[in-house]
Amino acid sequence: MNRTLCTSVLFSRAFGKCITKASLPHSASCFGWVVPFTYLAPSRSHSTNIKVRSYLQYMKRKIKPPPSPPYPHICQVGDPVLRAQAAVVDPQAVQSPEVQEVIHTMVKVMRRFECVGLSAPQVGVPLRILALEFPERMLEDCLPAAREARGVTTVPLQIFINPQLRVLDGRMVKFQEACESISGFSASVPRYLSVEVSGLNEKAEPVTWQVSGWPARILQHEMDHLEGVLYIDRMDSKTFINVNWATHNE
Repeated sequence: MNRTLCTSVLFSRAFGKCITKASLPHSASCFGWVVPFTYLAPSRSHSTNIKVRSYLQYMKRKIKPPPSPPYPHICQVGDPVLRAQAAVVDPQAVQSPEVQEVIHTMVKVMRRFECVGLSAPQVGVPLRILALEFPERMLEDCLPAAREARGVTTVPLQIFINPQLRVLDGRMVKFQEACESISGFSASVPRYLSVEVSGLNEKAEPVTWQVSGWPARILQHEMDHLEGVLYIDRMDSKTFINVNWATHNE
């Protein structure tokens, strides 16, 4: 989750991670213009470029192997880890170097991408661990009216291992959500108004947290990740948008 929460986008922020689309050659446009035979040369060049890029990528991987989980980035939809049910962490292993590394990486990545929530599967680790944090500086970006309507409040860093969720208020409210694992999109999602989570913290101590409003939404969103569920599975499909749609018309 990110600082665009109060502008109808939850859990996400555009970081310039858009795909650059190469324009089609003018003579190959959809208007059906005739392509002269001599224009075939660029296609051979394109093929050569692909071979060169593939070779360079191969050499890059020979010199520097690809990263392994926990990743320093956020996994994107399509990665099987986001659709798998996360495994329970052995309580005796919570303070092990391996689990602590996962937690440290999650917090680092969450802050780097300015999210307000992140799950272990999002850094490629299928374990039942989630992190939440909504600092004061992000709250300052929200208009007072938006804070009140959404129930936005600051949240100190919270780590939950093997979390279990209990609904405290069965009423549901709809607001726009987004996710760094589905970067650049948003949709309206219904969530319970108030919930309780219990589990272990990073020190393997039992903790319980009752929360309502925006923090409750963040928590439910991250809990879904542990079950292989994404917000697009719960959204009102007619509200699904590209958050940068307006700029494409400029």
